Amino acid sequence: MGKIKVFVDNIGEISIDKGATLEDISNLVYKNDYKKYLGAKIENEVFHLRTVAKDGQKIKFIDITDVDGHRIYTRTLGLIYITVCEEMFPGYNVNIEHSLGEGFYTELSDKRTISFSEIEKIKKRMLEIIEADVPIEREKINRMDALKIFKEKGYEDKFKLYSHVEKDEIHIYKILNHIDSFYGYVAPSTGYVKIFDLKYYYPGAILLSPNQQNQTTIPEFVEQRKLAKVFKEAEDWADILDLGYLGSLNDKIMDGSIDEVIRVSEALHEKKIASFADEICKDESINLIMIAGPSSSGKTTFAQRLGVQLKVNGKRPISISIDDYFVDREDTPKNEYGEYDFEALEAIDLKRLNKDLISLLEGSEVELPVYNFISGRSEPSGIKVKVDEDHPIIVEGLHALNPNLTSSIPEKNKYKIYVSALTQLNIDAHNRIPTTDTRILRRIVRDSKFRGNDIERTFKLWELVRVGEEKNIFPYQEEADAMFDSSLVYELTVLKKYVAPLLKEVDRESIYYSEAKRLLKFLNYFKDVEDESIIPPTSILREFIGGSSFKKR
Repeated sequence: MGKIKVFVDNIGEISIDKGATLEDISNLVYKNDYKKYLGAKIENEVFHLRTVAKDGQKIKFIDITDVDGHRIYTRTLGLIYITVCEEMFPGYNVNIEHSLGEGFYTELSDKRTISFSEIEKIKKRMLEIIEADVPIEREKINRMDALKIFKEKGYEDKFKLYSHVEKDEIHIYKILNHIDSFYGYVAPSTGYVKIFDLKYYYPGAILLSPNQQNQTTIPEFVEQRKLAKVFKEAEDWADILDLGYLGSLNDKIMDGSIDEVIRVSEALHEKKIASFADEICKDESINLIMIAGPSSSGKTTFAQRLGVQLKVNGKRPISISIDDYFVDREDTPKNEYGEYDFEALEAIDLKRLNKDLISLLEGSEVELPVYNFISGRSEPSGIKVKVDEDHPIIVEGLHALNPNLTSSIPEKNKYKIYVSALTQLNIDAHNRIPTTDTRILRRIVRDSKFRGNDIERTFKLWELVRVGEEKNIFPYQEEADAMFDSSLVYELTVLKKYVAPLLKEVDRESIYYSEAKRLLKFLNYFKDVEDESIIPPTSILREFIGGSSFKKR
């Protein structure tokens, strides 16, 4: 047969039989622990473990602590869950709806509920399949044959999706009597995903897996009632638009009805923002409106649109940016890498912020500061403001939902809004679109158009931003009085033409190559919307692609 040599990260050069797969190599190197590794990276690209190795390749095996390894784990677990549900509930399809807490919320089609006792039966059957280490076959087949399979199985969502895909062949996965398709790899067999849990969550279930930080235990599921409600609302909006999955959106682009989708999507946003303004104005004790959300959620445009709706109600809001209350540079805390941590709460001059807010609420005039990011100093802005009951104060920033930010102000005087792009659309019933994907694509476009950052820098900054969000935003999202889903069901069809050329610039030598390739593959599922004239200048999307009628503050 002959031998070839490969280089395994942290192991060194090894000699293997020609024709050996990456799984064979992992088994040889890691022996009894080889199923800890879910995939491999070669030249910064992710590969399935059944890929045949080539002479001279440098191989890095990835486990659940790697973001791509974690995706493979959760995808494989989802495939097993879908297989069991369709075995136990014939005639009903499984929908992997969205993330919720540390898990994924799932439902059956046609409003078929899953009972508490059925949860235990599903879990037991999943454990049997995992213990049996059932093979998961990956096969490339003719697209027309795949369409026939999807049609026969009642997967209308997959049928519509792949009807628009411009390639002759697609990959499918086979496990027991189940056939499926996935956006990304799954493990070669079920024995790779031994740790999971399933929680009763009427009318569906929460599927839980280990997180990247701890691969041996399941994180505690903390119910997020407000977030769950917003996701349900997003699902209802998708029903109004007749857009549950991507294939339906592509249909509307092809038949020319996308303009109506855009108009209704924007109208739904406006109606929701108007309802927030109405609620605020009903309560005379509210004079401080706190707006927070993760990066690229559209907070700036949202805040200005809310201001317009408050004016419709007879109010004259003023805006304060938390960023103008940064402490001087030398007083800024540092992170574990010795770099300034501008996302820490301690980077804000809390004493001055609370003093100014109290003075304003008591009717005194205050000169607002402006932060000079070049000198690293807070400076007088020359802008003096004074408020009364007709002047609510809009405070927008990273820590706005953290009670410690405005601890001197009574809670009864605050109205807190959490803004994030929560994604109304999924690729198909078994392949969700992570909320972070929408936000990173927004940020890549904005950084390139308005901030002079190349895509490599955006990816690097994104890693730090995500750490800050996990620490400073997500723990407080349930503190909000209201939540706003800033995603637009059509937006990725517009962002695609801006972001795809930037993603193609990422070189194979870059550590971000696999992520750029993943996002490009994802965007290839979308048809393009070329004509942007229908998108209103007040749209949140305009904050990222340009053409907004709102001035930057």
